[in-house]
Amino acid sequence: MLPRNAPTPQSPSPSADDGRPVRIGVGIDTSRYGHYATFLRDDLQPAADELQVAESADGYAQFRQRLERIAQRYPAVIFVIRLDAAGQYADNLLHFLHGLATRRADVPPLGAVTVSCGDPQRNKNYRAALFGSKKSDPVEARAAARFALSERPTPTPPLPTELRTLRQVAGRLQAVVRQRTRLINQLHHLLALTFPELALLVQDLSLGWVLELVHRYPTAPHLAAATPNDLGKIPYLPDERRDALLEHARSSIASLDGPDVAELVRDQVRQLRDARARQKRLENLLIQAYRRLPEPNHLDTIPGIGAVTAAVLTAFILDVGRFDTPDKLVAYFGVLPIEMASGVDRHGQPRGPRRYVMSKRGNDLVRRYLWMAALSALRCNPAVRALYRRVVAKHPQRKAVAVGHAMRKLLHLVFAIWKTGKEFDAAHYPWEGAAPAGGTASDSHMSAEPQAALPTDRDLSAKEQAAGHKPALGPAEPVVTAACAPTVPHEPAAGEATFLDFAHLKQQLPLAQVLDHLGLAARLRGSGPQRRGVCPIHRGDGRGRTFSVNRDDNVFQCFDKSCGHKGDVIDLWAALHGLSLRAAGLDLVQTFHLEPAPQTGTEKRNG
Repeated sequence: MLPRNAPTPQSPSPSADDGRPVRIGVGIDTSRYGHYATFLRDDLQPAADELQVAESADGYAQFRQRLERIAQRYPAVIFVIRLDAAGQYADNLLHFLHGLATRRADVPPLGAVTVSCGDPQRNKNYRAALFGSKKSDPVEARAAARFALSERPTPTPPLPTELRTLRQVAGRLQAVVRQRTRLINQLHHLLALTFPELALLVQDLSLGWVLELVHRYPTAPHLAAATPNDLGKIPYLPDERRDALLEHARSSIASLDGPDVAELVRDQVRQLRDARARQKRLENLLIQAYRRLPEPNHLDTIPGIGAVTAAVLTAFILDVGRFDTPDKLVAYFGVLPIEMASGVDRHGQPRGPRRYVMSKRGNDLVRRYLWMAALSALRCNPAVRALYRRVVAKHPQRKAVAVGHAMRKLLHLVFAIWKTGKEFDAAHYPWEGAAPAGGTASDSHMSAEPQAALPTDRDLSAKEQAAGHKPALGPAEPVVTAACAPTVPHEPAAGEATFLDFAHLKQQLPLAQVLDHLGLAARLRGSGPQRRGVCPIHRGDGRGRTFSVNRDDNVFQCFDKSCGHKGDVIDLWAALHGLSLRAAGLDLVQTFHLEPAPQTGTEKRNG
């Protein structure tokens, strides 16, 4: 036993002559414009001076030179590098560090190099245990270096470039979805002053026909002056809603009106439409990145999980080997119930003493798409459909609970498919038997017979309520944070087999509306129907006035010789998005919620 004040014995410092492998712990604290590195020997003594590493080629070269000088002092050296966190500021550094282990003929070898990253909370706890409340770049780096030497963490494997790209696209999609949620909430708050009764008539203000209604009639007095025939011209507005909308508009308690307020509402609608268009473009980009992965994980073979949901899951799971059991994967995304027994519901009634809702823990983008995937899987996935029937039989009045169980089941299937590397096999297990007693009539659409043209999660997401805004559900129904009402939309999405009448499309969609949607109308100059401005097709620098628009005839033309595009609204959309005419027509139908064709007729290009 050591005396109370005796110094702690230290292991002898390694020398260059004994030939033993020397472990050098390198701790790095990352930041946006530079990083701080510390170098420790196995005895926790400095192996070299600490270094400030700039986020540049020169800074990385200085870091490599420091490692080379350390490697020259020892015949066998092992660099164990620890980063405080693998956040957005560490991507370039991680790529560089993993490249240090690659032997090249033009640079001297560094020896063995291992790289590991830690989660911020664990690093914070370890640093607090060693240094107390001290927090600075040198302290963070020293704590990381000591952790690398003492705890011997598991090395973090390098991510393929394709997977890193997928993560970036998914991160951008998450930002756009959150922005769209904020815009929807802002529209709610604005309409609470201009037409508060609308929120009582419509649960989801992001529906296409609702946005078109608000854009045409932004305040209650505007709508009160309309007629039922005027409302009948709005695509997909239910006929039974016309009289109720007009009646509430004429007796509205709205406190704001006027041209400035009307323009404010229209601007909010334009932003919301633009956010939806950006979300769709990022979803397409995400699918392309998912298809380019070097090794497919077959998640998109699970019925109900489309390519978008599979890509989102892949981007945030990265490696399913991180999870030992499917329950850990479920807990990682927070797809589990928690008890809530306080507060009142939206009708002012006290909530029940024991009420379970979905946990709000987990990635909101994953939960959003997983919710939509679950709604699709209820109809086409035999494993999920059987589970849904059993839960509905037990909780016939709380079907959102069954949807939560369906989400959990999908994650179990994701775990199994990814682990085994095999595609989903519906015949692997007799999932469905006889329907349980006590099932409700509303479950009759979930029969065991195969169904044609089943919607995927991506089709459903075009008509969803955005993440974060609570839908008007009953008081006993738990709500997933990133979810909409637990019903599958009945409106089919436009697909490759959709019949198009181009003349009918152009009648519904004036060119001015598309220019307004794209944010181009304010850039055009002139009076009357003829306007001129910068061509959005071939000019990105905001110069020139070669783009001419006739808003009465709904045609455009660019007089620049290098461009020369001209035509109608479909030609403009095709040129801007690089689509064929038919693909542009389908895109317009989905973006502006148009009728693809009248009840009868043949597909025509020029009407």
